Amino acid sequence: MATTLLEVKGLETRFFTQDGVVKAVNGISYTLNESETLAIVGESGCGKSVGVMSLMRLIPEPPGKITGGEAMFLGRDLLKMNKEAIRQVRGKEIAMIFQDPMTSLNPVLTIARQITEALELHMGMDHRQATDRAVELLEMVNIPEAAGRINDYPHQFSGGMRQRVMIAMALSCMPQILIADEPTTALDVTIQAQIVELVKRLRDELGMAIIWITHDLGVVAGLAERVVVMYAGFIVEEALVKDLYGSPGHPYTLGLLGSLPRVDMIRNERLTSIEGMPPDLIALPEGCPFAARCTFVLDRCLRDNPPLLSVAPGHKVACWVDVETGREK
Repeated sequence: MATTLLEVKGLETRFFTQDGVVKAVNGISYTLNESETLAIVGESGCGKSVGVMSLMRLIPEPPGKITGGEAMFLGRDLLKMNKEAIRQVRGKEIAMIFQDPMTSLNPVLTIARQITEALELHMGMDHRQATDRAVELLEMVNIPEAAGRINDYPHQFSGGMRQRVMIAMALSCMPQILIADEPTTALDVTIQAQIVELVKRLRDELGMAIIWITHDLGVVAGLAERVVVMYAGFIVEEALVKDLYGSPGHPYTLGLLGSLPRVDMIRNERLTSIEGMPPDLIALPEGCPFAARCTFVLDRCLRDNPPLLSVAPGHKVACWVDVETGREK
């Protein structure tokens, strides 16, 4: 039986703006097991990044505020920790890789300084020990001639190499959980594949758990064991990867999968698209947030937002409709 490393229950995050309250994350719950890779997918603005930034307590306050829920990590609630306690968790026990490595790295500090800072702070190393360890980390993520490049600045590295540096920084204190927030978005397809393979190799070698955030279901297939699908701040489906691809249960998941190019596509076969726009998070609809874009919509969908319920072992769906028959469950 896998040991649960992180358990998120009913997480809610709001942003209080001049236009109104943005309901960014709306009571999401999920678990992460030891050595597991969990993917969180959905289109831009669905709450993927805000959800994990809330766990790390990186939401700017104001205007943001975590208004509900708990996140239990090894018996401690991350959302209730004081600033000093959560600072000790960040980087050492839970580390994060951000989307754009150019804006995540400090342009006026050398790569050596940026990696050694965490090693000196969390691991108690002196400058020489931290520098030696930084070189080892750069070699581990396949930076060529690491010892000669340790004192270079971020602008002297390519985009793919900067992301490798970010991964080295994230792994410097051997965290138990690595959160990767769309780490390949700013990179070309070839480099994306290299970064994914690198993370998979390091995961297997180090045995850490990973939360991989992406809008690309194509990346998820070869990387994750389980997938959480988010829409408008809600979790609408959760399943093992093989179950999600084999028998998706939510119309939104069907739409995401239908928009993926496949090797077995017939010539001239068109990819499907999801019509319409996501709802305004300041004025969420009364019923299902996906109802306005859904081809299976029923009257009930416009009145009531469906709960996330189990439809098979390890497979949960928030939908009133059976997508195989098109009828109400």
